Amino acid sequence: MKLNPYLIAAGAVCSLLIAQTAFAGDKLDSIIESGKLRCAVVLDFPPMGSRDASNNPVGFDVDYCNDLAKVLGVKAEIVDTPFADRIPALTSNRVDVIVGSTSDTLERAKTVGLSIPYFAFQQVVLTRDGSSIKNYADLKGHPVGNTSSTYEAIALEKDVKAWNNAKGSFRAYQNQADTLLAVSQGHIDATVVSNTVAQSSIKSGKYKGLKVVGNAPYVIDYVSLAVKRSEYGLINYLNLFVNQQVRTGRYHELYEKWVGGKAPELIIPNVYY
Repeated sequence: MKLNPYLIAAGAVCSLLIAQTAFAGDKLDSIIESGKLRCAVVLDFPPMGSRDASNNPVGFDVDYCNDLAKVLGVKAEIVDTPFADRIPALTSNRVDVIVGSTSDTLERAKTVGLSIPYFAFQQVVLTRDGSSIKNYADLKGHPVGNTSSTYEAIALEKDVKAWNNAKGSFRAYQNQADTLLAVSQGHIDATVVSNTVAQSSIKSGKYKGLKVVGNAPYVIDYVSLAVKRSEYGLINYLNLFVNQQVRTGRYHELYEKWVGGKAPELIIPNVYY
């Protein structure tokens, strides 16, 4: 039987494409082969990420990246990444994975792939001495602000708009340090931050007169590791890694080291993880 040359050519092209795809592998393979894991970490968000006196990256997220690199058998590279630049850094291939306290919102999941939660935050109201603000409801009618693109900023700005109070306003800042400084210096009257940030900021002594006046009425902020949405193999690996961090006790060890006290549960009632 005589073979159609067009079919032969088409078959050859398909075989080549299949071979190229198999050779390319996925991101997990690429990271292992490169010998390096580039983690996007927010380094102005203590105790999750910051710099020590020698300018070295330190914090919960830094240790988490190092742990991940260790089990992969590669070297960790910490890439200082502001909150607003986390996803652009990932999608533009400047980093391999976001280990940057990234809230697992459905909107964010349209752009990136998210692991099961590796940390959880309770949100609190942070104001300064002498303020009339006693709780979250008192924020109505006051100038408030938060760090751009964060979970807290999105929730707080939404409430300020809903309150529709002429005396109230919302201001976004580029980083956490600017937000805290704005509260301390009176540019805004309050902000909403995680309990970890509040404790760390007050303890540091860098921002005078800050105080916590209660919890914000937000749901617990579960945060995930993030990679490109199409990287299913890497997402599956990250899910198992988070699971192993908890069951080996490493998660609780890191929480005690950087935050102190009992680590919050990552098991969500009536949901299987």
